[in-house]
Amino acid sequence: MVDEHKQQLLNRLKTIEGHVRGVQRMVEADGYCIDLLKQTRAIQKALASLDSIILAEHLKGCVTTAIRSEDRSERERVVTELLQVYDNIYS
Repeated sequence: MVDEHKQQLLNRLKTIEGHVRGVQRMVEADGYCIDLLKQTRAIQKALASLDSIILAEHLKGCVTTAIRSEDRSERERVVTELLQVYDNIYS
């Protein structure tokens, strides 16, 4: 993973961590349920954004390399991996 992208991911994770800690404080303080739901939804969107970045980098790097490879089993492996990830997301 390129250092620039790694730092981008780490920054996003730190932001998400801060949001999760904020929700934890809200729960401890008996925060209003709708406010909690709004915050957890924001965390889910932030995680989805993180997933998109990770997937894009994987497609640009690992998958592209494997598909260009002469090794058929390697090409099949990365396609199978992607299908499994996609299946887990939408099942």
